[in-house]
Amino acid sequence: MWDIQILGVDLYHVLFWLILYSFMGWIWESCYVSIKEKKLVNRGFVTGPVCTIYGVGAMSVYLVLRPLQDHGLWLFLGGIVLATILEYVTSWVMEKLFHTSWWDYSERPFNLHGRICLGCSIAWGFFTLLMFEILQPFAQWVIDLFDVATGHAFIILCGILYCVDFIVSTLAALQLGEKLEGLQTAMEEFTEYLQTTKVYSSTEEARELFGNYKKHLPTKKEFQEKLGEYQRHIAGKIEEKGLSEYAEGIRSRSKGFREQYQERVSRITGVNKRFMKAYPTIHKVSRKKKGNQKETK
Repeated sequence: MWDIQILGVDLYHVLFWLILYSFMGWIWESCYVSIKEKKLVNRGFVTGPVCTIYGVGAMSVYLVLRPLQDHGLWLFLGGIVLATILEYVTSWVMEKLFHTSWWDYSERPFNLHGRICLGCSIAWGFFTLLMFEILQPFAQWVIDLFDVATGHAFIILCGILYCVDFIVSTLAALQLGEKLEGLQTAMEEFTEYLQTTKVYSSTEEARELFGNYKKHLPTKKEFQEKLGEYQRHIAGKIEEKGLSEYAEGIRSRSKGFREQYQERVSRITGVNKRFMKAYPTIHKVSRKKKGNQKETK
């Protein structure tokens, strides 16, 4: 079995490198998002230290483009095309399976349905050059450190652990869409109420105020701080527009919204809570979704 050839490379090397690149992808993604969010984030679909899309992407690009490894320009262009296709397909499949959008580039220029964008595609091209020049020689050096029997045992152990982790994460993700829908429904009802009070000129204006609320789900303290900020903003709008007759009603609705929202947030635990931290703008996708969405990976 280990000697089965895949585009000229035996299965043993393919699986070992797949694990290694998934681990390196997890390091990159976790560091990038942790710096961006200013807190430690365990990035990736599974809980373990792997980002499978990086492993699959790296191996797909390596196996297909290996004949072009001495032609830098073609490697760059091929990496753009292959990695971009993989990113788009992965986003589409996860959206269809879990009815949630895990990353979204709609606010970035030259994006397609929020699933891919020009900037990231160009980055995949540079990553391809980096892989062939530096990462692949390193991966070969790592695999040479182990005798074949140890390598086989390592692959089998990682495979078993990954399968268990993947099943647990998948079951959690299947439940996440429903929980996100409840949060988004509560938000929609509150923003629509604010629009009826004329505090905001449109529902879209009210939604924009709450646009990044999902970033504040992980901790009760952060959510309360953000809600307090929103309430101060609303109070300023009331004073600015001379709508004091709505003040008491808005305070009452705000209190009800806070309690309802916090109760729903408290139901998000375990793996789903990690998902919310790893993918700050993850959101429920409507079956009647519009062509475009709103940002991040």
